[in-house]
Amino acid sequence: MRSAEPAGAGANAPRWDITLPSRRRPVRLPGVVMAGFSDRANELHDIALVPHPAVMLLFDLGDEPFVVEDGRGAQQRERVVAGLAPHRARGRGLARSSECLQVRLSPIVAHAVLGASADLGGTTATLDDLWGREAVRVHERLRAAPTWEERFAIARAVLARRDGTGRAVDPEVAFCWRRMVAGRGRVRVERLAAETGWSRKRLWSRFCSQVGLTPKRAARLIRFDHAAHRLAAGHGTASVAAECGYTDQSHLHRDTMTFAGMTPAAVAVAPFLALDDVAWPAGHGAGT
Repeated sequence: MRSAEPAGAGANAPRWDITLPSRRRPVRLPGVVMAGFSDRANELHDIALVPHPAVMLLFDLGDEPFVVEDGRGAQQRERVVAGLAPHRARGRGLARSSECLQVRLSPIVAHAVLGASADLGGTTATLDDLWGREAVRVHERLRAAPTWEERFAIARAVLARRDGTGRAVDPEVAFCWRRMVAGRGRVRVERLAAETGWSRKRLWSRFCSQVGLTPKRAARLIRFDHAAHRLAAGHGTASVAAECGYTDQSHLHRDTMTFAGMTPAAVAVAPFLALDDVAWPAGHGAGT
């Protein structure tokens, strides 16, 4: 178990105990990472969820409700799915005795596991709408499990089973996503189309239907994620903009406002990003 606390936070700032799966029993499904969070600070928290290039599942396992709300006012709780780049989502709740299991899924895996990638782009939803009663049964098993390792084992088994029965994305779409991640979002869509042998129109259509975002917006999200972590690591706005391929600082500012609803300076100290290097030590989560 490891602890994380936002840099420069005050005495009443949220503090999380984070538990990762044992290295002896890793998550063997490619594109999936998970972590357990516990917070007993007994404080009301309102945390902006900085978008990441992965679909997030959140199972609330604590005694107090934790609500995820998007910028359009929709609220989800208990079993939450946040698609790629949910619109200015925030987590709100009383942290007394709170626990949650967070799972990050590459959209390539999410398409098979959830079966609704196109409907999740830019939104939050309840897992019940996707899995029906199975979502409730899985949640009940997670709540009843006495240890984090048992919770991780339950989640691993459920995801592996659903991935085995779900519909895989087209190999060309998976190739394009991985090329985007490897290039940190700095790959032209026309070049990807040429490399797959598809027309730009066909790539656009198939990618949207299976990933949930257009190729261009997905690439922007991946680039923004890299920039956000560079900002959180203490690098200046000008150097981050240049390193990440933005035309200037104003360009970076527009993307941070688009994806996170914050300025680059606010992103740099966002509490949610303070968790990443602790909860997702291998490349910041399920980007591949």
